[in-house]
Amino acid sequence: MKFRRTHNSKRHELKVKRRTKPGSSPGTIAPDPSQPKPVLHALAYNANGTGVIERDIQDLSEIPKLLATHDVLWINVDGLGDVTTLEKLGEMFKLHRLALEDVVSLHQRAKIDDYSDHMFIVMRMASIVERAHTEQLSLFLGNKWVLTFQGGPPGDSFDRVRQRIRDRAGKICLRGPDYLAYALIDAAIDAYYPVLEVYSERLDELEEDVLERPEKRLMDALHMVKADLLMLRRAIWPMREAVASLTRDASELITDDTRVYLRDCYDHIVQIVDLVETYRELTADLRDLYMSALSNRINETMRVLTIISTLFIPLTFIAGIYGMNFDYAEGAMPLNMPELHSPYGYVACLAVMAVLVAGMLIYFYRQGWIFPSLQSKLHQHHHDAKNQAASKQAP
Repeated sequence: MKFRRTHNSKRHELKVKRRTKPGSSPGTIAPDPSQPKPVLHALAYNANGTGVIERDIQDLSEIPKLLATHDVLWINVDGLGDVTTLEKLGEMFKLHRLALEDVVSLHQRAKIDDYSDHMFIVMRMASIVERAHTEQLSLFLGNKWVLTFQGGPPGDSFDRVRQRIRDRAGKICLRGPDYLAYALIDAAIDAYYPVLEVYSERLDELEEDVLERPEKRLMDALHMVKADLLMLRRAIWPMREAVASLTRDASELITDDTRVYLRDCYDHIVQIVDLVETYRELTADLRDLYMSALSNRINETMRVLTIISTLFIPLTFIAGIYGMNFDYAEGAMPLNMPELHSPYGYVACLAVMAVLVAGMLIYFYRQGWIFPSLQSKLHQHHHDAKNQAASKQAP
């Protein structure tokens, strides 16, 4: 798998940007102008599993009719770019203005707000293409309805929930809106597992590359993985306390039977948090391993260069002495350069140099400074041969 440094950094998901000016009135709805217009999709059914209706809402006047004729109504809103639509929905379902303000503020932490007649739940959904991405999910729970708001282009982790309602499978069509809210929360939480599986595979590949061929691109890849895991940690960590409050705090909107299933959601969040922390520690260990491998690689290079330099020291010494060109003079004592007039002097000098180099290489090899892999193979071959001979001699 190839990793590329891109200018589309994930750090923008860690930034908080408020669109309401300081001192604005509480409950001011200021959506992102780049958000698309809301697209409303409705799923309605009865508690006995009959009368399932699914349609796109073109006119908000259709909603009261669906609400009056069905026991449970789920409306999903994709896109938050129209203030008028959001305010009309707020008036229709009597949503608190502070909650609507948080719906369009896409930097919210996971939390639970109980407004007695309805409950507001914020969490983040995770997905991945090349890199991980999180999106805010705002969920309202009433006595007969569930509203979900999502920003950005259509696409979420609720397809299986929708299919279960269409097929009238399981308990979802036999329970109330609180069980539907649980199913949506559970689907959003479970969507973290495939994302973490991708990063588990990436870390395995990076570990192999760090051990075999440490290169600069690996540090860039580890940096991106670390940033993505930090973003996932920031998204999932507050959800633990939020879901725990659903299982702990009493509310008329959530039955005791549904709380049992919410405890399972809490267990999944704990597992996900543990996985994220484990992968973050592994990423830090791989960064340290990369630095160690890079240092070892530099040391290997320096060792080779040192050995080469060491080999040339005596050769340079001999060549330097004979380069002084001292010659015998007639009548002088024979204490000058030897072999200068010998026909084999040049060959003898080269032979001495070769013997010196060979002797030094043998010494370096026996010390384990050069060819350590070859020495290990020979040692293993000798050990295997010894064991074979011992096994043949055994009765």
